[in-house]
Amino acid sequence: MDISVIIPLFNEEESLPELHAWIRRVMQEHGFSYEVIFVDDGSTDTSWSVIDNLQHQYPEVKGIKFRRNYGKSPALFCGFERAQGDVVITMDADLQDSPDEIPELRRMIVEDGYDLVSGFKMNRRKGDPLSKTIPTKLFNATARMVSGIHNLHDFNCGLKAYRREVVKNIEVYGEMHRYIPYLAKNAGFAKIGEKPVHHQARKFGKSKFMGWNRFVNGYLDLLSLWFLNSFGMKPMHVFGFIGSLMFFIGFVAAAVVGANKLYCLATGMPARLVTESPYFFLALTMMILGTQLFVAGFLGELISRNSAERNKYQIEKEI
Repeated sequence: MDISVIIPLFNEEESLPELHAWIRRVMQEHGFSYEVIFVDDGSTDTSWSVIDNLQHQYPEVKGIKFRRNYGKSPALFCGFERAQGDVVITMDADLQDSPDEIPELRRMIVEDGYDLVSGFKMNRRKGDPLSKTIPTKLFNATARMVSGIHNLHDFNCGLKAYRREVVKNIEVYGEMHRYIPYLAKNAGFAKIGEKPVHHQARKFGKSKFMGWNRFVNGYLDLLSLWFLNSFGMKPMHVFGFIGSLMFFIGFVAAAVVGANKLYCLATGMPARLVTESPYFFLALTMMILGTQLFVAGFLGELISRNSAERNKYQIEKEI
């Protein structure tokens, strides 16, 4: 199969027939063999009924329906598991991503040899308020700095193309869909490109991803991903180092307090009890905290960070 198109959605009943017709037209014009996988992330409208009707009419349509709303990353994860195409395309269901971009995205994967190509909606921010554009620019700048992928301008663009091996070798969970290029790079798929794509105005409904909290969550996810990538398989390197350093500082401070007491006794100078010095308790606290951090690092080495239940979701129906 040439292409798998994965479309996560939540309450997009009006857009789905038009989006599928558009994808179908593009695929037929270029003679691609393909499948369209709709992942219904617990919609409360008639989105699943629309998907079910489309599947009865068109054999290329497949569907997954979650029992409840899990989020975009779990939807993509389940879609990636089932994708059979040599090239995997992801796009949003709100008609803002153009299926006309699919042939060129596929060409960049197949002919140019990219592992992943991310869309860049250059005209997206023209009508957006500063309250949205400024956080977005800061977010993308931070993501470029932390990930080291300096040629991407829009990490959060839903329109992306992947070589099949990429989606089969990365694990998307939580809200990590924003950092799939970073996940791919960490998995060894380093040839990552970008393509300017056309961004259309939303035709139906309203955005499901509004508000400052998504930017805050984005930064927290980025920090988590950086930490797990840097120390997830070697927690002793960070906890053990910090713990040992704190213990050493505390030990030296306690030794200084003790040496000062002995010096005063030897010279006949008046001296307070060691336990009367605040520095003694600060040193003791540093040693205790250092020991706890060291033990935490040791335990982290013994416990796998990959939970067996992390990517298990309740699927109500699948067609």
